Amino acid sequence: MPSDYAKSLGARLRAIRTQQGLSLHGVEEKSRGRWKAVVVGSYERGDRAVTVQKLAELADFYGVPVSELLPGGAAPSPLAPAPKLVIDLERLSQLPKDKAGPLARYAATIQSQRGDYNGKVLSIRQEDLRSLAVIYDKSPVELTEEFINWGVLDAEARRAVESF
Repeated sequence: MPSDYAKSLGARLRAIRTQQGLSLHGVEEKSRGRWKAVVVGSYERGDRAVTVQKLAELADFYGVPVSELLPGGAAPSPLAPAPKLVIDLERLSQLPKDKAGPLARYAATIQSQRGDYNGKVLSIRQEDLRSLAVIYDKSPVELTEEFINWGVLDAEARRAVESF
């Protein structure tokens, strides 16, 4: 019978995997067989002990620090969904190009990649905001405030950058 610690570790592993939109078989496919679905599933259920080395490799595969996988401690819970960052495309189209040009081009690229042309709003990820911050030569927090002032982001977006 799995220990409480093994169950907690497994729950964190499962949460990270599902946040990334991966099924157990998706992990196996994405890792080109490096991580077998049955093995990852047994880690997640706490039925199989995971070595420190394997845990570090799995954290690397998921692109997260090992501390995110460990139960307890001060690491933030991966179960809490990040607040959405939603760009108001209608408001964006009303802004001067010299001000919002980079954001408009970035949004158009995402729309093209997704085939999403509803023209009203566009959801972006925190990673997109980080990239935009580099383009605008600002911190993500500063850029979020600027976008809120422009009216292209809702004030709720502040919650999304609290972890930066």
